[in-house]
Amino acid sequence: MNLHDPAVKLTSADEALQLLKEGNERFTSGALSAKDNYPEVRAALTGGQQPFAIVLCCADSRVAPEIYFDMKLGDIFVIRNAGNVVDEVVLGSIEYGAEHLGSPIVVVLGHTSCGAVTAACQGGDLPENIEAIVKKIKPSVSDGAAVNDVARVNAIAMADQIKADEIIKHLGTRVVAAVYDIETGKVNWV
Repeated sequence: MNLHDPAVKLTSADEALQLLKEGNERFTSGALSAKDNYPEVRAALTGGQQPFAIVLCCADSRVAPEIYFDMKLGDIFVIRNAGNVVDEVVLGSIEYGAEHLGSPIVVVLGHTSCGAVTAACQGGDLPENIEAIVKKIKPSVSDGAAVNDVARVNAIAMADQIKADEIIKHLGTRVVAAVYDIETGKVNWV
């Protein structure tokens, strides 16, 4: 499927989710799709964007959804911050992607070995702005929980916050959570 063909329009969250799953399978198997037509893709995107999915993920340099979903420019609307946390700026970006760009699905992606989640689990004194991130993750931390388990719980909690957004509910945008395994490259859907 050529997502950059103006005649191609995804209509469902199920189709979008399937494309993400297939892309991750290509990534983990090493059978990536060809991406040598960037000049054509850039030219096609000058008239606007229609990403088929919104992805909220961590800013960690090892976590690049365009790569591990084997996507091209314009395919996914990506929002990144440490710990993949939700605030009003993130919600506004998600609302924009859903309402104005027509993306039918939001994916909240935690990842294994997340530094922000590790900081939330360890506690202690942190600089003010890092503490603001950790405060968003803290409700997902339980005594003795492993960092990777907290990353999964945090992704679910952030997805739940997005699901409660009035615009997302009104639009019927699907919201799902997942965790990217930095060792295997696999996205595990929760």
